[in-house]
Amino acid sequence: MSKTGMIHEDGLPGHESRLEPKPEWEPRYPGSGRLAGKVAIVTGADSGIGRAVAALYAREGADVAILYLCEHDDAEKTVEIVRGEGRRAIRIAGDLGDKGFCERAVAQVEEEFGRIDIVVNNAGEQHPDQDITDITEEQLRRTFQTNIFSMFFLTQAARPHLRRGAAIVNCTSVTMYQGSSELLDYSSTKGAITAFTRSLSENLVGEGIRVNAVAPGPIWTPLNPSGGASPEKLEHFGESTPMGRPGQPNEVAPSFLFLACDDASYMSGQVLHPNGGTIING
Repeated sequence: MSKTGMIHEDGLPGHESRLEPKPEWEPRYPGSGRLAGKVAIVTGADSGIGRAVAALYAREGADVAILYLCEHDDAEKTVEIVRGEGRRAIRIAGDLGDKGFCERAVAQVEEEFGRIDIVVNNAGEQHPDQDITDITEEQLRRTFQTNIFSMFFLTQAARPHLRRGAAIVNCTSVTMYQGSSELLDYSSTKGAITAFTRSLSENLVGEGIRVNAVAPGPIWTPLNPSGGASPEKLEHFGESTPMGRPGQPNEVAPSFLFLACDDASYMSGQVLHPNGGTIING
C-alpha cells in the first residue's frame, strides 16, 4: 500500500504543471452563488477534474478542502485558485485508501470550517494492461483500494457530519458502461462505484442526503499521459468520441456543480455523462 509522499506505479498521479498542453480548468462563466456558505471536500483536487471542480465550487461560493496524494505543487496551485475566488481553502495530503487518513482528514475539515456539506469522491488511478495476466495482484488491490475503498472510507468518516440537504457526488467513468480492453481493473472499479452510488442513494435519501455520480469520457488530465493510457492510445486520445476530441476538465466540472447544488434537488441515484456524445445505456 502506498503511503503519503510516495508515487504510484507508472509515476502516477502525475504533475499537471508538467503537462502540455495544459488542461483547461477555468470556470467558463460568472458565479451565481449556488453554493454560497457551503463547505466541500474534493478528492484528487490537486489537478485535472478535481481542480476544475474546486475552482467552480469556489466561484459559486463554497469553501474547499483539497484532498490529494502527494503532488504538493499542484495542490498549492489549486489552493491559490480557490482563494483567488475569495473563498477559503486547505490542502490535506495522504492516501485515501487508508481509512485512518480519511478519518483524520474529515476531522481536520470539520475543525477548520465547522461543517461539511458536499463530498466529491473524485480521486482515482488507472494502469493499462494488454492482457489480464499482466495485472499483478498488487496493482489489482491498489486500484480497488484507491478507486472504491477510498469512497467507502471517506463517506464513512464524513457521514456523521452530513446534514439534511448535503450532497455526495462520485466519479465513475464511461468505461463502466462501454468496458475497456486495456483497463480491466479500472473499469471494474468504476462499475463498483456506480453500484455504490445507486445503493448509497437508497440508503441516505430518506435522510435528505442526495447521492449522484458523473461518468466522464476521455478527459485531458495528468492521469492519462502519466500512466493511464498506452502511448498508442494517447496519440489518438479522445478521437473515437462522436465529437472527435478529448474533453477538458472545465467541461466536466459543471456536472459536479449541478449535482451538488439545489438545481438537482429532485435527483438522487443518477449518473450524468459528459463524454463527447457517446450514447450509453444506464
